[in-house]
Amino acid sequence: MYLGIDLGTSAVKTVLVDHTQRVIASESRALTIASPHPGYYEQDPAQWIEATFATLDALKASHGKELAAIQGIGLSGQMHGATLLDARDRPLRPCILWNDGRSAAECRILEQRWPALRATTGNKAMPGFTAPKLLWIAAHEPGIFAATRIVLQPKAYLRLVLSGEAIEDVSDASGSLWLDAARRDWSDAALAATGLSRAHMPRLVEGCAPAATLRPELAQRWGMARCPMIAGGAGDNPAGAIGIGAITPGTGFISLGTSGALLVPSDHIAANPDRVVHTFCHAIPGMWIQAGAILSAASCLAWAAHLFGVAEAELLAPLGAQPQAPSPVSFLPYLAGERTPHDDPDVRGMLDGLSHGTDRTAIVQAVLEGVAFALADCRDALGDAGIVVTEADVIGGGSRSRFWLSVLANVLDVPIHRFADGETGAAFGAARLGRLAVTGEAIAAVCTSPRRVETFEPDRVLVDAYAARLSAWRELYRPRH
Repeated sequence: MYLGIDLGTSAVKTVLVDHTQRVIASESRALTIASPHPGYYEQDPAQWIEATFATLDALKASHGKELAAIQGIGLSGQMHGATLLDARDRPLRPCILWNDGRSAAECRILEQRWPALRATTGNKAMPGFTAPKLLWIAAHEPGIFAATRIVLQPKAYLRLVLSGEAIEDVSDASGSLWLDAARRDWSDAALAATGLSRAHMPRLVEGCAPAATLRPELAQRWGMARCPMIAGGAGDNPAGAIGIGAITPGTGFISLGTSGALLVPSDHIAANPDRVVHTFCHAIPGMWIQAGAILSAASCLAWAAHLFGVAEAELLAPLGAQPQAPSPVSFLPYLAGERTPHDDPDVRGMLDGLSHGTDRTAIVQAVLEGVAFALADCRDALGDAGIVVTEADVIGGGSRSRFWLSVLANVLDVPIHRFADGETGAAFGAARLGRLAVTGEAIAAVCTSPRRVETFEPDRVLVDAYAARLSAWRELYRPRH
């Protein structure tokens, strides 16, 4: 038996997986985000621990026998967060999250200090990444910076609590701007540019490698017969790739979670930082992931549901299974700024084309289309790096909407595939990494592709209609600085 724990932005999800790779049970607990100032997003790390422990306590109550047989644990998590710990491994402040936009000025400083940043990391310095956040801390909270003994990303902090060891995998580490992506090791020059050294960093491992073992007192708490191995794990998107078997070059997929991304594994680095294409190490050796990333995806639908005061399912129901034509309303999904291709933390969302006749359904359709158009921007940025997407699988909570997947197929003009349990992709991928760390099996034998339950083909009439709308939609973007 294996556990996969996904420390997301909106929830912690834990899945229990047997030796046949069947999900036996799952539990999730919600998380909240604090926004002390506009554009600032933070979480208390204590929330992560409380939520994770609650999922495991619940699994013990419902599936105690299976939990007792756990051999390996894999972790996945939201990327880029800055969790600063003191000499006693206590958080010094709330974690600054991946969608936080406060460090735009520090990004410019970092690239000036270290001109080799883009060539070494494969990325452009952006506020979402970890390193600029540390420059902001040094400038605005110098006492906290001075007291910082180690900097961890969210799932690495969770592993520290679970095991007592500070360890990070290379996929999550490559979202920090401190990693030499080709060498899959910390860059001393990158660390020096932010006033840090290797002493401030966790030990690095590959995602499928053994990393640590669960503390004995925690194994006892959850009735486990042994202290399970904890794998290196992965950032949420690389873990999602493992969950759907995206381990060979060119197997593109879309993540429709709180944020969104169009990702393609590669056996070499095909960087395009000028167009804000992200370069991450994959969770398996010798592989990388190139990605276009958007800061708001399924969270846009959640925003609309909150705005109208109804559940998301109630918003989606009137739309049916597929669009008949583009909505007369246009939506820019920049509720928290944007990454690919704009790198603009200050831009904000927009509804355009409203009239007295506009109804809720038109607005909801526009929200889904706006996210799809943003992913089309990601597709084109990847294309500029020579990466052509000819089809895509979809994972994340947004994959439950057949209407949304039909929109994506027509906007991107490629077949879109849905899995039966696509929303559990990252946690399931983490469980696979936990298994690999224990068994040492061939990666390809474990990381197979799940059965596709539905394919959404482009409709030529809608493809042409959306192509025309995409051009007009792009004209709506106006930088605020």
